[in-house]
Amino acid sequence: MFEEEKQALANIFQNYCQERGLPAKPLEWRDIPFSGEWGIAAPLFPLAAADPNRQVPVPQHAQFLAESLRTYLGNLPGFSRIEAVRGYLNLYFSPPEYAQKVVQTVLDQGEGYGTCEPSGKATMVEYSNPNTHKPLHVGHLRNVILGGSISNILEASGKAVIRVNYIGDIGLHVIKWLCNYEKYHQGETPNEDKTRWMGDLFAEADRRFAYEEGFEAEVRAYFARWDARDPHILELWKQTREWSMEGFAQVYDLLGEHFDRIYFESEVEEPGKAVVDQLIKSGLAHDGRPEEPVIINLDELLGTKEEYRVVIILRSDGTSLYATKEIPLAILKFTEYDLEQSIYVIDVRQSLHMKQIRKVLELMGYPWAERIYHLAYEIVNLPGNVTMSSREGTVVLLDDLIREATKRALEIVREKNPELDPQEMQTIAEAVALGSIKYPMLARENTKMVTFDWESALDFNGQSAPYIQYAHVRANSILRKAGLEQPVVPQFSYELQSSEINLIELLARLPDEIQRAAKELKPSLIANYAYDLAKAFNDFYNQCPVLNAEPAIRATRLAVVAAARTCLAKVLTLMGIRAPEVM
Repeated sequence: MFEEEKQALANIFQNYCQERGLPAKPLEWRDIPFSGEWGIAAPLFPLAAADPNRQVPVPQHAQFLAESLRTYLGNLPGFSRIEAVRGYLNLYFSPPEYAQKVVQTVLDQGEGYGTCEPSGKATMVEYSNPNTHKPLHVGHLRNVILGGSISNILEASGKAVIRVNYIGDIGLHVIKWLCNYEKYHQGETPNEDKTRWMGDLFAEADRRFAYEEGFEAEVRAYFARWDARDPHILELWKQTREWSMEGFAQVYDLLGEHFDRIYFESEVEEPGKAVVDQLIKSGLAHDGRPEEPVIINLDELLGTKEEYRVVIILRSDGTSLYATKEIPLAILKFTEYDLEQSIYVIDVRQSLHMKQIRKVLELMGYPWAERIYHLAYEIVNLPGNVTMSSREGTVVLLDDLIREATKRALEIVREKNPELDPQEMQTIAEAVALGSIKYPMLARENTKMVTFDWESALDFNGQSAPYIQYAHVRANSILRKAGLEQPVVPQFSYELQSSEINLIELLARLPDEIQRAAKELKPSLIANYAYDLAKAFNDFYNQCPVLNAEPAIRATRLAVVAAARTCLAKVLTLMGIRAPEVM
């Protein structure tokens, strides 16, 4: 904001330097910490230090130059006052003019406010990464919510983003499922809730593998047929994998997620074994087969101690592990796309694994290895500190968590707005429910554990998605009652209240908040900003009459309300949360 004004100041400053024979040192503008008015400051110390005619210490000369420049600038339009303080030149914007420009900018740019056009190389974000033939539970949910939000934020910041999903479609869990299906459920097809159905059969197969006599031996024999590429098993695998993918698509549609590229473990397994052979030949890997696995002793190679440790890249029986496939997957990504960065949204417990993979790729001579970034996150617990897992006795996303959230949200919506059409009420309840689930996953730091709690998640008066959504609804309601969709921004011809100034300050900060969250890869920054914005709007609503204000003030405040509605919708979208029109 106010880049034109800063450029005009830079031109005046250049003339000032030329007239006095001073070196052309550009001013470095900094925002003055907000304390009820807006301002920018520039230190004059660099210019003072470079002045060949300086006769006094730098701090003293910087203060002299600041005072001289203040006099030179005179009364600048758009600024309420100019100060020279301890070597800094401080300029304060006129609150009415600043407020008008902020609100006008928001309304002119609409949903594009704070968004930059994509430029440069693409950034890839890998997230979700479920296993086929298993359910999606809340632990998976934090991954997909975090990955989706960081992708939204990066796109808004001006990055071209490629969203990818790496699907675990092979392994013992798949063979157990297939064996159990063919023996006990042959011919059955999934019901409407495919993920739930697949998950139920996985839990059953897992129980049989653990407790049913002879079943493990049957699975091992089945695995041998798989390794021999039995056409019947391959065909069954393809069909049932498709059921899983269809189930995942249902979940992603519900969550508002999409992917530009899907990778499967099965497509990098054989390339992974070829990479292992290459690593053995190069001397980086040690082949201990048939008694021991193939390993890379990174600490020994690098002369480090307990930093990278030993990475196993192939089992002693020749079967692959995660590392076997992660290495060719990374190579495939950078071969297919010219990436500025490759971000992996993966559980914090895989931190050593990611560190090892990155180092192996670096030792293999890939310069892009340093562009791999692990965005780690902690697990989600149920109340009572019960960890979610895909095994028996856990909560499954669609049938439990979202259904329960929707049921609870529907009760609240019905109580708040009983005259709504039942179908509209259901739609709103779903938006509130999904928001209440997503927000706690984002508001907490990625690397901190989340314990999901219904009371706080659905609190319309606390730090929650419903609170932010309701602020958007309230702004929309004011504009609807006024009969205005996009107000014209009049002059701010009255003395602004502190709650108005605080709200407009937060509106002005949104572009910088997006850039900061993108740079630090922290959706929590946007989540917390969203709450602050909703709170500031509610304070404004409670303290500043809008519809009942005198005409000039009414028109101005309606423009503020419209700008706040735009920004509230924007931050909700960045978090992947819908902004309802009514509630």
